[in-house]
Amino acid sequence: MDMKAETTVMNGAESLVQTLVDAGIDTCFSNPGTSEMHFVAATDKIAGMRPILCLFEGVVTGAADGYGRMLRKPAASLLHLGPGLANGLANLHNARRAGTPMLNIVGDHATYHSQYDAPLNSDIVGFAQPVSAWIQRSANAEEVAGDAARAVSESLAGGGQIATLILPADTAWNESDGPASMPPVPERVTVSGARVDAVAAALMNGKKTVILISADALYGEALNNAGRIAQASGARLMCPTHPSRRQRGAGIVPIEPLPYFAEGIVAELERVEQLVLIGAKSPVSFFAYPGKPSWLTPEGCDTLTLAEREEDIEHALSDLADALGVGLATPPRAELQTTLPALSDKLDQFTLGQVIAHYLPENAIISDESNTSGIGPALSTLTAAPHDFLAVTGGSIGRGLPVATGAAVACPDRKVVCLHGDGGAMYTMQSLWTQAREELDVTTVIFASKSYAILNIEYDRVGVGAPGPNAFSQLDLRNPELDWVKIAHGMGVEASCATTLAEFSAQFEDAMNRKGPRLIEVLI
Repeated sequence: MDMKAETTVMNGAESLVQTLVDAGIDTCFSNPGTSEMHFVAATDKIAGMRPILCLFEGVVTGAADGYGRMLRKPAASLLHLGPGLANGLANLHNARRAGTPMLNIVGDHATYHSQYDAPLNSDIVGFAQPVSAWIQRSANAEEVAGDAARAVSESLAGGGQIATLILPADTAWNESDGPASMPPVPERVTVSGARVDAVAAALMNGKKTVILISADALYGEALNNAGRIAQASGARLMCPTHPSRRQRGAGIVPIEPLPYFAEGIVAELERVEQLVLIGAKSPVSFFAYPGKPSWLTPEGCDTLTLAEREEDIEHALSDLADALGVGLATPPRAELQTTLPALSDKLDQFTLGQVIAHYLPENAIISDESNTSGIGPALSTLTAAPHDFLAVTGGSIGRGLPVATGAAVACPDRKVVCLHGDGGAMYTMQSLWTQAREELDVTTVIFASKSYAILNIEYDRVGVGAPGPNAFSQLDLRNPELDWVKIAHGMGVEASCATTLAEFSAQFEDAMNRKGPRLIEVLI
């Protein structure tokens, strides 16, 4: 009897999921709708994809950002049509600024249905364009797998960028040709020897120099080489105010972050004669202010670029270290130094920071959006146990909780600590529900100032005078007051409130010694 191997027929969605799994993409942060149901069904039929439901698209995109920052590979994000994509744009903006590898899959109406302009019809490409480096709309089911394979490759180009694949519903349900293989990732541009030599010569010319590093230069061997180079040349090693991912703490090369406010940056860079950029841009003011500068590089300062963010930063730093003869030197490292304050001390961001630094476990991940309450923790944790620090790269608030969520999915063996202001946390509080459902090891500390504290500062800085009752009502979070313990309990997360330093110290120590999601509201 003639026996023939049985052929499995896949629809477009199944070919897409199989292609992603074959390319090593095994996690999908999801908020689906009708147009994405065949993708949802495919995650049951194709082994190897972990779907994670998020209750708001800003959590989907923020979690994919945190995941991508830590693993340097994309998670998929599943979004429902143009409005779903639009709901996630703020955290896609942050991810774009961070250079995070991300792959958005955005469902759309069936190709033949769009002509009728149904209520959810929209310009998905128009929404996606400002935050995407690559966009493709699949034309039919046979092209879906190839488009997906290309999307993965494009998301990894230049060290990481956002690729958006638009999936019309009929391309998901029609029969496909099966999965496709991922094309090679475009190679990062190698920095020329002439550029390396020019920077090496400049670093040894005796001028007062700042080396400003970002992107891949902020962790791993690239950071060690940056430390060796700064030590050998006498240059000051600095990084942007809000880096995407930075290794810091004991045993790590110390870096000085630029201050937040323009006048602080001006003061720090005063009399600097040379600025060497490595994966970073020249510093500018976060906002424009009357009578204050926007461009913050000192007048007459020479600016040299060793490597752009999308270029091969790691090899450029290695080549520069070799050019200076310091490739095997021991780089400077921070020493472990924490001090637990007296538990009778005043509860403020500085004593809180000391407690956090003291109990922070080795290899933790901090997702920081503490804003005006963040100075104390940032200072104290500089010499805490070694950890990764993830910041608000694009300035759009509401990314701290979802980035912590994605980082915990990416690194399940590491403690994640999310430091967050109460106002920004309200943007994406649904992250707590996902943390509870997935049993993620995230401890969230909410600094409950009961106001948009940063806006009170900014109101004064722009020079419009003292706020009246209408203005004040737009900066205040009272009437009614937020109760984060109840909010967390409603999302399934264990929570407590600290009103004294002793209470916070006991609660935070306990959280660091147990696994699972936890929230501590601190009344400051």
